[in-house]
Amino acid sequence: MSTLQPWISDLRTAVKLGLQGMFKEPPMTAVEWADKHFYMSAESSYNEGRWKTAPFQVAILNAMGNDLIRVVNFVKSARIGYTKLLLANIGYKIQHKRRNVMMWSPTDPDAEDISKSHVNGLIRDVPVMLELAPWFGRKHSDNTLDNKVFANRRNLWIRGGKASRNYREKSPDEVIYDELSKFDADVEGEGSPTFLGDKRLDGAVYPKSIRGSTPGVAGACQITKAAEESPHRLRLHIACPHCQREQHLKFGGKDCEFGLKWEKNELGEAERAWYVCEHCAACFEHRDMVVAQAKGRWICDETGIWTRDSIDWFGPNNEPIRTPRSVSFYCWAIYSTWTTWVSLVDEWLKVKGDREKLITFINTTRGEVWEEEQGDRVEWQTLYARRENYPKVPPQALVLMGGIDTQDDRYEGRVWAFGLGEEAWLVHRFILTGDPASEELRRKVGLEIHRQFTRADGVPMRVERWCWDAGGHYADEVEAESIKHGVHWVVPTFGASTYGKPIANFPKRRKRKVYKTELGTDNAKELIYSRLRIDAPIPWQPTPGCVHFPIDSDICDEDELKQITAEKKKPVMAKGVRVLRWDSGGRRNEALDCFVYALAALRISQQRFGLDLDQLERVRVDPVPEPVAQQQPSNDNHASTSQGWLNTGSGPWL
Repeated sequence: MSTLQPWISDLRTAVKLGLQGMFKEPPMTAVEWADKHFYMSAESSYNEGRWKTAPFQVAILNAMGNDLIRVVNFVKSARIGYTKLLLANIGYKIQHKRRNVMMWSPTDPDAEDISKSHVNGLIRDVPVMLELAPWFGRKHSDNTLDNKVFANRRNLWIRGGKASRNYREKSPDEVIYDELSKFDADVEGEGSPTFLGDKRLDGAVYPKSIRGSTPGVAGACQITKAAEESPHRLRLHIACPHCQREQHLKFGGKDCEFGLKWEKNELGEAERAWYVCEHCAACFEHRDMVVAQAKGRWICDETGIWTRDSIDWFGPNNEPIRTPRSVSFYCWAIYSTWTTWVSLVDEWLKVKGDREKLITFINTTRGEVWEEEQGDRVEWQTLYARRENYPKVPPQALVLMGGIDTQDDRYEGRVWAFGLGEEAWLVHRFILTGDPASEELRRKVGLEIHRQFTRADGVPMRVERWCWDAGGHYADEVEAESIKHGVHWVVPTFGASTYGKPIANFPKRRKRKVYKTELGTDNAKELIYSRLRIDAPIPWQPTPGCVHFPIDSDICDEDELKQITAEKKKPVMAKGVRVLRWDSGGRRNEALDCFVYALAALRISQQRFGLDLDQLERVRVDPVPEPVAQQQPSNDNHASTSQGWLNTGSGPWL
């Protein structure tokens, strides 16, 4: 019990309060401040107690606190502590850095809830904040639901984001948009919320804009639009405990060779979950991931810059660089240290084809934007159900074309037969594993290239042209094989760097002794997917463009059709414009790529060498009694055993 006179006690309190505004702690990062001062309040936390920043949260919280970073976007799932990160950052800015902060929530009721449930707890349970709030717990003009004025004369404004008046008059140093995806795209006809809010930063010495949210529907989601405006889009990469190669964690599932995997019990519930490394296929558990997080790096896959803590930044060659002005973080629940992978799988198993549940899972658990299907998407199950029983090479086949895909540990090839109207049949598949640079593996590919086929009517056939992927690490080897087998017959290819190019742009002149051809893969995939939707008609009835698959597991199994249908269109930002691009989502797509190469071989044959399917069909239906004269090919490396387009016997076709 104090023995001081009441007026002395009041004087001491007033002096202490006045001096409080002059006190300044030694410089601290946002993480250091939070670990020292922040407290998780009972009414807004699952676990009340002192705060400890998790490894995956360090870079995010420090980015919020780093004055050199002007814009922070955070595309997130649930259960990663985003609200707590915001509160810790608010406390840090008001108490430590003495900044005015303005925060918007989607609606006025949301703003009131933030003020009552979260901000009040922050002030009450963090001593350094309570010292700045002598009005706490009583009515006072400095203590309202939408405005807190602290003893150091710093303000915290909390507003709803629907009314344009809430974006006027105030002069904050920092603006925060909570759950941005739920904001209106246009605030009462005056523009986007981030445009209106960021205008309040004009004149601030250290302006900062923080946007965060779970994503919504593609095309209308504010947070994904904001995040894509940043040149640096960062994901947390952790090292595999076995091979030590880094990767950002993906959902995976049964249709993907890597990612999150699980086992179910007899009740259909998740019993165990683990992660399969995409580099070495080794497995590791949730606890291994938590340990690996401590040395994880946030890496931008597009620019190559990286950081561990948002304080020190490095370029793609690990050289120190200047701190970027704008960054976007992507993080989902698989990194959380407060949930288990089994619980994530349980959520997925409860979806069971329910569209509404699926949208919720994609948005709130995986932290991804929901994309409505573009047109009638082809499902692999549909193609599997309509497989046909036809000869190895059907009688309607006029020409065979092949495509070879190059991977780091194998070559994969497909042979497609094309008939009238470019009706197509899959007739052969090979997968050869080993070192792509080795002579032995390339010898095996050579045997496949020269494989002979027999059409159902007894006509011998061979592949008239191959397109071989030479866009990766083994371009030299593929070019050497082209020279070896015939530069017109085996064509090295690479994907165009820009969209909208022709399916095959065969060059007029050789470069490095080969005709390395640029492929417009986007146009090829567009054509292929449109043709996959053509229903197979009555057996043997000609259908231009129809794609046929055999009932033969050696050529066409479930995996083949999953690869064919692996890609879909995703919206991305290109030169400031939102466009749709084909994306596999981490799923294997070698079968689709081989189909693209075979289609490119057909286009090269038609456009460069005069292949005419209509003419070949007339010859097939009404063969001439005498052999049609052939012109010798200009390329003396072309294999002399080639089956001619206009000749059912052996001999070159050029």
